[in-house]
Amino acid sequence: MRPNHSAFDSTKASSRVLFLSTTAFTLLFAVWLMFGVLGVSIKSELHLDKVQFAWLTAMAILSGSLLRLPFGVLADRIGGKRVFTALLLFTAVPCAAVSFVHSYQALMILAFLFGIAGNSFSAGIAWTSAWFSHERQGVALGVFGAGNVGASVTKLIGPALIAAVPTAGFMNGMIPGGWRFIPVLYSVLLVAMAAVVGFTAPTPDRRPGANRTMTSLLNPLRVTRVWRFGLYYVVVFGAYVAFSLWLPNYYKTVYGLPLSKAALLTAFFIFPASLLRPLGGWMSDRFGARPVTYGVFIAMFVACIPLCLPRGAFGLTLTLGQFFVLIEMLSIGMGIGKASVYKYVPEYFPKDVGAVGGLVGSLGALGGFLMPICFGYLDDATHIPQSCFWVMLATLAVSLGWLHTVVLGMKRRRETPVLGVTARSATTS
Repeated sequence: MRPNHSAFDSTKASSRVLFLSTTAFTLLFAVWLMFGVLGVSIKSELHLDKVQFAWLTAMAILSGSLLRLPFGVLADRIGGKRVFTALLLFTAVPCAAVSFVHSYQALMILAFLFGIAGNSFSAGIAWTSAWFSHERQGVALGVFGAGNVGASVTKLIGPALIAAVPTAGFMNGMIPGGWRFIPVLYSVLLVAMAAVVGFTAPTPDRRPGANRTMTSLLNPLRVTRVWRFGLYYVVVFGAYVAFSLWLPNYYKTVYGLPLSKAALLTAFFIFPASLLRPLGGWMSDRFGARPVTYGVFIAMFVACIPLCLPRGAFGLTLTLGQFFVLIEMLSIGMGIGKASVYKYVPEYFPKDVGAVGGLVGSLGALGGFLMPICFGYLDDATHIPQSCFWVMLATLAVSLGWLHTVVLGMKRRRETPVLGVTARSATTS
């Protein structure tokens, strides 16, 4: 009797998709947020003020936010393999060009173009979901989302490369040096990764939206719940992106640290917020997305209160160690919360992961675009560096309040007597 290899082959193929999507996403995420470290050197070289610096770091976030919905839908329709291959190749061009321009305006344009890399998240969510069963999606999406750790890559290698590579570069300046060497290195890696995805991803790809109309794919976007999930994602992802960009300069300004140490401490913020995502996926599979998200929001809210206080307020001045512990608490919450919020998507919209995941990701990333700008304007107006955490606390308060209102509403519906019997509402939130 001939053995049936279909289940085994499917497992092998899904594991390969998860590996490729996570690796490509990690690289694209590193490119997307590379100005978090490079921006500090650019700020010094071009003599940028706080507001200009905020706009420069936020510009890539904008373009990595606006197209998440179409990228998610596109991955559902034509397959994640094609979308990722094209995205890797496209991003390599403006990424390389960053190394050869010398004006603020040109860098803003290129940041917008290479920022397209940020849309890889919604494409990857759709691609990964298509290859995993409902029971395994929480962990699979958590593993894929751990590619957020790419935000730490430039923090770890950037300062060392900037110091090690001669400013004059190599080959009579054809390959630039200093901070300009890093975008060239990334562009080479992007092209190589495109080749790996294009030649080794499973064929035929899975395209759950291939035979559906665009109207049916976009119908779930009319549901208020989807937009609420997007607000939750601002807290756990948008803020993560914003602080990944803002913390190196914060450490340097508030605590007087050199760039290398500021970048290293920022990397320690990024690690839990990225690597704990699989744990958040496992917890959400086991306990449900809602209780995990609820607990995360409460813990983050408590940690954020002392971070908001200006130095000396109420006789409190956070030492570097105390600040580090509190920022790590936020990071842990973000890592678990990113998975729990996204667990909602395939739970409530199993046939529309691309569209719904794209919109939720887009709203979260737009938060990552707006927050650094708010940080810059608030800091410039108040001269209080801690004002960046005011934005975080306000966003947390609104999200936690909305989630709590939903939970109370569900509790009331369950306890409402119907014909003398306690109603067990099947309504979900």
